[in-house]
Amino acid sequence: MPPTRRTLLTLGAGSALALGISATTGNALATRPTRPLPTADAPTEPFAVGLREFHFSRGDRALVTRVWYPAQGSPGGDPVRDAPVADGSFPVVEWSHGLYGTPEVYLAEILPLAEAGFVVPAPVFPTTSEGTEGNIQDVYNGNQSMDVSEVITRTLALNDTSGDPFAGRLAVAAGVGVAGHSLGGMTTHGLLTAWPDSRIRAAAPFACVDMGDPTGEVAANTLFVHGDQDPVCQYSLARQAYSELAAPKAFLTHVGQGHDEYVWGNGVTYPQTRATFVDWMRWSLYADTAARDRLADDAASDGTTWEADLG
Repeated sequence: MPPTRRTLLTLGAGSALALGISATTGNALATRPTRPLPTADAPTEPFAVGLREFHFSRGDRALVTRVWYPAQGSPGGDPVRDAPVADGSFPVVEWSHGLYGTPEVYLAEILPLAEAGFVVPAPVFPTTSEGTEGNIQDVYNGNQSMDVSEVITRTLALNDTSGDPFAGRLAVAAGVGVAGHSLGGMTTHGLLTAWPDSRIRAAAPFACVDMGDPTGEVAANTLFVHGDQDPVCQYSLARQAYSELAAPKAFLTHVGQGHDEYVWGNGVTYPQTRATFVDWMRWSLYADTAARDRLADDAASDGTTWEADLG
């Protein structure tokens, strides 16, 4: 991605999770490679949730990764560390935290995915998580997008690791999903554009800005989620990113909202975020057409608008 495309926005004192970039105009839509939809049956009942922790790395970059997953037991309650994995084969959806965040900050997004039948690895980025110096250049130079690709590789490898609890439990053929908020949303969009990962079948950048031109290497169903009054990651730049991607794609706008109100479980329009996000992944990675058909209703509310081109 050429350096002229990117311009740092000023971070306000209260902007703990965000940064942005400007974008050029006039980019043509990328032509996506085609990929057959998966055929696994989507779960019909929620799961209990387990939690494991891994110490991955990419070169000298330590990638502590916590993985939430469908577990045996009764649904509801807190995740259980190292709980037995539920019966079945489950797609992987990675989650990327925002600046000075941790995976735990985003349990309102992570836990509904695990309960719905997804394995959710969430790395703690080594230079932008809580307690670090907050090196935001690691999103611009691709380090974080490449970190995510490494986490995906390491997670999928567990499917073939003899004796590991995830062996034979990951729906590798379905492709993978990626998602994240703010800096994590930018990291996610980078995986579709400047640092493409062709394994990605579904993406959901929250409060992102345009990280580059689509190359056509990634065949992802992409859901954008954004507040139209975001003071940190400009709404117009997310709209630019949306316009550049080929269908299937959709845009959930939280009207009158800023950077993150709709992300938290107590947000007025959080129910729309949760339902749309989970059903987007169910459709994309389980070929759940009923979930696809629910999307417009998921998003329908005073306070949100829905735009979609499902191809």
